[in-house]
Amino acid sequence: MREPLHIVGSWSHRLWGLSSGERLRRQVACAGGAPVDGDVLMARADMVLDQRLVDAMLKSGSVVLTRRIPQGAQAIAAMVPAAQAEAAEGLLRAERLNAETPGFRILTAEELAGSYNPELRKQETPYILSMRETPRADVEKRMFRGSYKGVTDIVTKYVWPWPARHATRWAAAAGLTPNMVTTASLALVVLVFYLFWRGSYGAGLVAAWGMCFLDTVDGKLARVTHASSKWGNVYDHGIDLIHPPFWWWAWWAGLAASAGAGELRAALDWSLLVVLFCYVADRAAEGVFLHTFKMQVHVWRRADSMFRLISARRNPNLVILSAAVIAGRPDLGLITMAGWTAASLLIHTARIGAAFYERSRSGALRSWLESPR
Repeated sequence: MREPLHIVGSWSHRLWGLSSGERLRRQVACAGGAPVDGDVLMARADMVLDQRLVDAMLKSGSVVLTRRIPQGAQAIAAMVPAAQAEAAEGLLRAERLNAETPGFRILTAEELAGSYNPELRKQETPYILSMRETPRADVEKRMFRGSYKGVTDIVTKYVWPWPARHATRWAAAAGLTPNMVTTASLALVVLVFYLFWRGSYGAGLVAAWGMCFLDTVDGKLARVTHASSKWGNVYDHGIDLIHPPFWWWAWWAGLAASAGAGELRAALDWSLLVVLFCYVADRAAEGVFLHTFKMQVHVWRRADSMFRLISARRNPNLVILSAAVIAGRPDLGLITMAGWTAASLLIHTARIGAAFYERSRSGALRSWLESPR
């Protein structure tokens, strides 16, 4: 009897430290487990599949996944009952499909999984990469690009990709796990709090940007090595959600120690209260939008996605604080951040109102990313 997972052919090159067989096993684990009821999932050893394709194949029943080639179409992977496994393997070993493939449902990547990726908030056809046709470095580069979120902040989107790809490659070669990287970022969270509290803003910002960088690397490492887990997701996102208010509190404490009494101290106190209240309220507003409309507020309209680049999350706020320290006015950094956090809350609240109006007028909302380009 065939095993539920089967690699067709052989290929010696590793990607992100993984062989073809190990990569498929990890992808299946990320998708929720191996096929059951006698089904067999098989894939060519020289091909690399987007995680979304593996997810979709495990849910789709009997299917043969193909890609277009100059000579027609080529079978890449299959999810079939055990009784059809031998015939499906024959299709995968062939260089191209014959015109007739009776008994099989033949789909392309886009037909199988669509072009919208809600988890990573972007419109992108799932990739199928041939290691015979594409240099390994280019395959890894494409896999890394596929691990990136489409809607995110300006630093993550435009500053981190190049260094993060090299750091991710090093981490994979060193055998580091995503949770190890997340733990290192947690250590920096604590260090940043201590440095801000002491008023050591320059050193604190260096550590803060280091933490933000590692926060990018751990997620990319998890996706390219298919090492995502429920605990890792909770661990990473829990840290992301909780730590910013503590950083801003520590920033205030470092200023308050030398501000004394007077108008500046009052402005700093009010700024802290505004930052803390608006941060919690803003995240709650985003949660209301997600719960009500089943999508994040930043993927509804193109303008919402553009606003995500600069909305008052951690990285844009750190840009404000960094500019203030360079100018020698960390106090103005906190005051400016308070104003921007309040403005972001108002904008998100207005978007919730607009969404309720739109739903009452035309029914369910649809993300602009779901629309064909």
